[in-house]
This record gives sequence, structure tokens and C-alpha cells, in this order.
Amino acid sequence: MKTTRRTVFKLGAGAAFAVAAPAILTQKASAADKRIAMIVKNLGNSYFDACANGAKNAAKEIGGIEIIYTASAKPTAEDQIAVIDAQIAQKVDGIIVSANDANALVPVGKKAMQRGIKVMSFDSAIAPAGRIVHLSASSTPLIGAKQVQMIGKTLNYKGEVAILSAASTMTNQNSWIAAMKEEWKDPKYKDMPLVATVYGDDQDDKSYREMQGLVKAHPNLKGVISPTTIGIRAGAKAIVDGGLVGKVFITGLGLPSEMKDYVLKGACDTFAIWNPVDYGYSSTYIMNDILSGKPTTEGSKLSMGKKGETTVGKDGECIMGEPFVFDKTNVEEYAKIF
Repeated sequence: MKTTRRTVFKLGAGAAFAVAAPAILTQKASAADKRIAMIVKNLGNSYFDACANGAKNAAKEIGGIEIIYTASAKPTAEDQIAVIDAQIAQKVDGIIVSANDANALVPVGKKAMQRGIKVMSFDSAIAPAGRIVHLSASSTPLIGAKQVQMIGKTLNYKGEVAILSAASTMTNQNSWIAAMKEEWKDPKYKDMPLVATVYGDDQDDKSYREMQGLVKAHPNLKGVISPTTIGIRAGAKAIVDGGLVGKVFITGLGLPSEMKDYVLKGACDTFAIWNPVDYGYSSTYIMNDILSGKPTTEGSKLSMGKKGETTVGKDGECIMGEPFVFDKTNVEEYAKIF
């Protein structure tokens, strides 16, 4: 039996960040006209807990929506497919997925849609054939370029750099790394070579070990880019624990609440992220539009609530906004929020 977490958010006032727990919270049956399952990559990821809280906020604003927040214990396509199948069996109205594998999830996405369930992805895309739209937090070129720019500025564009990614199958990670390599072609990075790419599988312990391995394998390593919230915090911890502050710097995509101490200690100069609460919020508004029958053809406009509108692009691609950079001047302020 696959281990899953299923939390139904009560559509009322709650904590700033509701974290899923084994107990199931339910609202009055008559209040929910639509049931939306938010299926994320894996358990124990505070980034996705924040996304779920944003979904709850949107559901409260819209009214009549029940959010089912669920995930598998491991970030694998096989486990995630089992979770999606379970929600299909429950006959939910809509499914919002952060995919562990773009192509492997296409058959189960098709299965859901054939049964009248609307499917969209966010954060990490399902290939177009398995969903209606995908909401990217920002454009792939901007996200990839920003991370290379941050480490470049920190290192004054000199020194060996490595990438500490999540799983090798994750769509968003691979797209961002490809965009990083495009940015790296700029002549200003000629003295800042990329020497390795390793994968921590979005697990703290493995990411920590991979970071240690990078330092041992590359004694001249100066910087690491980790485009994953788990990887960047584990890598920063390895820098601090290894007495490498000031010698090796990490950047990438992280949460202010998790990166504050590492920024203040000097393991991380700058990092970036979009607000994950906004991500879950915007995705829920888009799914509500889809469930309401709004057009999703290229050029159509879909609501993101207070975030405004997004325009559907080629292959159902939508964009939420631009990544935001954090450093010593603002990380403590934002750490209080997410």
C-alpha cells in the first residue's frame, strides 16, 4: 500500500501556514460544490505546504471549494500515479499536480480527463497531452538566468561552480538547468566553469551528502546552484557544518524562513523564489475558471484572483510572475511570512 497524506482544508480562518497532518479536517458537506485535489511531489516539503495554504486562501475567497492536499511519501512517478488514481476513484472535480515525471504522468492524466476530471499542473509540468494548462511560477529563461546571475555576482564571475538539483526526471529542474546553461554562454562567465551536476532527489539527507561529495571531488569549488528548496537548505547546512563559510557559497531557489540563518551566517549571499502561497492561490483560481467552463485555448485569459490574470500560451503554458531575490537586507522580514 502506498503511503499518502490527505488533508482537506476547512474553508475558514486558519493559521498562516496550515501544515498537513494525519487527521482529516472536513467542512460541512453542503458547503463544497467542487472538490479539487492538489497533488504535490512528496511529503515533508514545506514549500508545498505553503502552496497548499495558498490554495486554501483562494478556496475561501471563491467559496464552495474543498481542497484535498495529498502526496506520496517518496518523490517518484510510480508513487504519484497511485495517488492520482486514488483521487480519480474519489471522483474529484479537478486535479492540480506538481509532476515528478512529465511523461510518465500523461496516461493517468488522460485517464482522469476521460472521466470528466479537469487536470492542470503547476510547479513541475505534466506534458501537454496529460493536462489542460500548466502554470509556471515564472518563465523558464528568467528563472535559469537569475540563478547563474546571482552566483556570478557573489563570486565576481570567477571560480568553479556546480549544480545540486532534485531528481533527474523532474521537468522544472531540467528546464531550469538548460536555461542556466544558456545564460552561462555569456562571455562574462568564462572564468566561472560549471564542473558538475548532482542530484539529491529532494531529500535532505541525500542532498546534504551530495553537497559534501561536491566539495571533496572539486577542491577548487567556489559556488553551488541548487534550484530546489530542499537542496539549497541541505547544501547550506553542509557548508556551515563543514566550516566552509566564506570559501563556498550556495544560491538557488529557497524559502526565506528556511534560508534566513544561512544567509546571516554567510553560507548564502542571495537566493530567489516566488511566493509559494501565491502559487497555490493562483493555481486554484485557474482551476476554478477551468471548472466553470472558461476557454483555455491559446490567447485566453484566466483569473489568478488578486494576482491578476494570466494569458494561456502555446501548449497551455501560463506564467504567474518573476522570481524575487532575497539577501541580508530583506530575508528576516520575509522569513516571518513564508
